Amino acid sequence: MKGAARLAPGRPSPAPAWETSDPYAAALRSGHGPLYLRRTDGWLLPLEVERWCARADAVDLDVLDRCEGAVLDVGCGPGRLVAELAARGRTVLGIDVSEAAVSRTVGLGGQSLRRSVFEPLPGEGRWDTVLLMDGNVGIGGDPRALLGRVAALLAPGGLLIAETAPVDVDERLHVQLVDVTDGRPASGSPFPWARIGTRALLRRAGAAGWRTAGQWGSGERRFVALRSSRRASSSAEPPNSAAVISSQRPRKPSADSPVTPA
Repeated sequence: MKGAARLAPGRPSPAPAWETSDPYAAALRSGHGPLYLRRTDGWLLPLEVERWCARADAVDLDVLDRCEGAVLDVGCGPGRLVAELAARGRTVLGIDVSEAAVSRTVGLGGQSLRRSVFEPLPGEGRWDTVLLMDGNVGIGGDPRALLGRVAALLAPGGLLIAETAPVDVDERLHVQLVDVTDGRPASGSPFPWARIGTRALLRRAGAAGWRTAGQWGSGERRFVALRSSRRASSSAEPPNSAAVISSQRPRKPSADSPVTPA
């Protein structure tokens, strides 16, 4: 899911330091859980490690079919979506704060950087689609701030596809990553997270000027597509087509050589 640029005052903290959590890294390396987010009151949210580490399933493929142009996968985890898009010849980059996640994504043939969404990123303002899958709309614990950051990453009129909570919820919380079977205490300090359902996300997005492009569900999973209302600016960073890695080039590039949209 989700290394060390200084943030401007008023910005939320970087995404939680997943890379310092032994349970998370171990789960990604092994490809299975159990793994949970534990709230400070003891409530547990199970994480679907096996699904994340498998190939993209039919629900994922439906989401990827809706993506437009160059795609940025925020909190790409072990990289199933990045790998699938790369195999299709699409321009795609995954970012994640976990070294284990980045390594696994690159190992699958995808491009990935160890980076927080709140740090400087390649191609800012030029991505056609941003993905916030697997609960990543909760990154940083402040959906409004995350929506603002994604708007700055997208090209004018760009598309955000977010996976929302399957229940009607809108909460901010502090959590830790735990493997409750190992008998050890959670590693690291609690970090901010958010759970937000479709209704709440649409309400927040509308207030921030986003346009609803669609909403759908499959089984227990729920999704929202939002269209950025940001307009083109003459001061925007010009395209750097020399930095684009085409589908004809090797599919296992270094994580230090990111793809950027043309």
